[in-house]
Amino acid sequence: MKNIDFDSIGKKLKEIRIAKGLTQEYIANAVDVNTSHISNIENGRVKISLTTLILVCNALGTTVDYVLSNEYADSSSAIDNAILTEVQKCNSDMKERILKIVQALQ
Repeated sequence: MKNIDFDSIGKKLKEIRIAKGLTQEYIANAVDVNTSHISNIENGRVKISLTTLILVCNALGTTVDYVLSNEYADSSSAIDNAILTEVQKCNSDMKERILKIVQALQ
């Protein structure tokens, strides 16, 4: 059995946090941990617990499934669900623009 890549999980959490313009302090407050603990998770110095992972994902507005997608043999369904979740938040005009972009990329 393959070991869980906690470094990759931390990096993905950091990427999501930065993309959403959130600080480590904001996430730490939402999860009720120290800012240094969030830093340690993001930099792979500690292994994130399942409870903390769920709380961090909730604070980031993402899913555990998406964060762990690299751990699956076939991660496509996790990525599909993450894309769908984000698209559902958009208004009709934005959805049409997204569709045109996706079609152009194919």
